[in-house]
Amino acid sequence: QVQLVESGGGLVQPGESRRLSCAASRSIFSIKAMGWYRQGPGKEREVVALITGVGGIEYAGSVKGRFTVAVDNAQNTVYLQMNSLKPEDTAVYYCYALYSGGTYWGQGTRVTVSS
Repeated sequence: QVQLVESGGGLVQPGESRRLSCAASRSIFSIKAMGWYRQGPGKEREVVALITGVGGIEYAGSVKGRFTVAVDNAQNTVYLQMNSLKPEDTAVYYCYALYSGGTYWGQGTRVTVSS
């Protein structure tokens, strides 16, 4: 079993930045994929940013150019740097990890973008 613990959510104003962190309880050195999903009010969960084990990175079109995903293998942590935040980025953000043995989700961290 793998635990994913997210942090960094909160209330931010439009145009501001925020960084989310997700620490895994197991090494991510040989992980198949890791990244972030989000679920906004009344919406389905959607992918935000993913890093694959072969180094590929995918972003949702709505965040491309504003969000950056990165991993720190030494800390078993994935980050999501969110810049130029918009009210439509308001959501619960979930960390996601795909190991050879299964898929894991964090508990979610809420980001609210509002003035």
